[in-house]
Amino acid sequence: MSAFDYQIGGEHYKELPIQPTEFIHKNGIGFIAGNVIKYIVRYKFKNGVDDLKKASHYLDMLIEQESD
Repeated sequence: MSAFDYQIGGEHYKELPIQPTEFIHKNGIGFIAGNVIKYIVRYKFKNGVDDLKKASHYLDMLIEQESD
């Protein structure tokens, strides 16, 4: 069994056809951009607007990093 077949600490990714971590890994997406994706995908199932704020914060970091 693959670690992608189960989830520890909630059910918020169980109904999705592909878990965000699997998508992020298979597409070679970095940590900061990966967190943007993760929080956007889960906001309706887990923490609502708080997850959108987290995504926004990571997006701000990514913009700052890419602007150097």
